[in-house]
Amino acid sequence: MPYWLMKSEPDEVSFDDVLAAPGQTVAWFGVRNYQARNFMRDAMQPGDGILFYHSSCAVPGVAGIAVVASTPYPDASQFDAASPYHDPKATPDNPRWISVDVKAVAQGRYLPLTELRGVPELEDMVLLQKGSRLSVSPVTAGQWKRILALAGVADTVAAAAAGQAA
Repeated sequence: MPYWLMKSEPDEVSFDDVLAAPGQTVAWFGVRNYQARNFMRDAMQPGDGILFYHSSCAVPGVAGIAVVASTPYPDASQFDAASPYHDPKATPDNPRWISVDVKAVAQGRYLPLTELRGVPELEDMVLLQKGSRLSVSPVTAGQWKRILALAGVADTVAAAAAGQAA
């Protein structure tokens, strides 16, 4: 199973917002970077694991664990002229931007970026590379397991995954 880190500004959509949403599921919208879009469109599948990361805030870090809950579909905000994510070049017949639904799985201990930087097993993580600003990036299985352990949710996530497989 592939794993991803997805960044959200908590004043836009926080992990607490996902937990409070019906079915603990929200649409991931507003991605306007082609590489991040391509990950969502071409590589993400329902059931893939997500590290839900709070960015552009006082203490950026991993706020929770989620899964991809849908196949990719056109991001409706690209067609909305009142949206800050409006794209006048996008049309319903030729959408440029993608959304996926994201479902909360577990909220463990908040893992600040400063702590992640000090974990040797994470030194190759895309998030921690100089100049990395992608809102969606791949995570290795080893990085995933280490972060679940640090957050204290490895057993909870394993139980949720076993329940989905049944």
